[in-house]
Amino acid sequence: MEIDRAGHALTAREIFDLVRGDLELVEKAIDIESIASVDTVTTIGRYLHQSGGKRLRPALLLLCARFAGGGGKTAVHLGAVVEMIHAATLVHDDVIDVARTRRGRPSANVQWGNHTCVLAGDWLYMQAFQVALRERNFHVLDLLIGLTQMMVEGELIQLDRIGRIGISEADCMELVDRKTACLFSACARLGAVAAGADTTVEEKLGEFAWNLGMAFQLIDDTLDFTSREQTLGKPVGGDLKEGKVTLPLVYALESATAAECQLVETVLRDRNYEAAPFEQILSFVEARGGVRRTRERAQQFRERALQIVSEFPETPYQRALVAVTEMVTDRDR
Repeated sequence: MEIDRAGHALTAREIFDLVRGDLELVEKAIDIESIASVDTVTTIGRYLHQSGGKRLRPALLLLCARFAGGGGKTAVHLGAVVEMIHAATLVHDDVIDVARTRRGRPSANVQWGNHTCVLAGDWLYMQAFQVALRERNFHVLDLLIGLTQMMVEGELIQLDRIGRIGISEADCMELVDRKTACLFSACARLGAVAAGADTTVEEKLGEFAWNLGMAFQLIDDTLDFTSREQTLGKPVGGDLKEGKVTLPLVYALESATAAECQLVETVLRDRNYEAAPFEQILSFVEARGGVRRTRERAQQFRERALQIVSEFPETPYQRALVAVTEMVTDRDR
């Protein structure tokens, strides 16, 4: 945890308190912008909005805007935009993954069905771009369009690899980049744009946040094996049950026995843990160093993020970005 000038650790509350007022305005903006002419879409949008979440992405955007010397209404609007885009991706992901829960509650597709949720996700995407368009800034639109294309391409690549055991470390890193790190990077760059920062600052903040996003997702991939459902907000071991081979498993499979490989292939085929208990998979993933090596890889991205942000002058917002990096990579959920 980062230590401030007064000598005490910055807590998550203290970090978020720096942008608390703006985050409250983001919440209000999301609530207003989620109202559609079709009641079902409004209901789904508000269900997603009220389900909680850390609001890490808009908070990152707001912190970067404040760090770069500004923000104001533009940063608030763009904070709402990135959270709405994130919500849209979660709706579509849950449909594709046939998920049952999200953040400890029934997922939207369970409540309203796949067909309705696909269209609601589409609406959220378009509404997010509608809000962004009001800024009349082509660079903002360029960033958001590039981001959305990256994430959609990532989902398509992942679909092509579903159920396959022969996934490489490079394959995993590509998906982490496309599905998580690119969104973190876009948040930071949009914050810089909202503050009117120059291109150098924007690109540096984007690089910082990309490394942060890579670390964040790799920690998530370990928690899918090691956390508890009550903590994670969704079933533990869900990735493998959905046919996804993530980095901890890739590393473990490098030295796995034929019997251990067969366990994984059984889950990939059956999409459940009835014939191959999750406890057995977790045991060999940990024994073969999959969790440890993934955390070490996340640590490398974390250190790069810290190195980049440490090159900037020390301010309360610079220290907050350091503390955010520590917070998201040290978490257990």
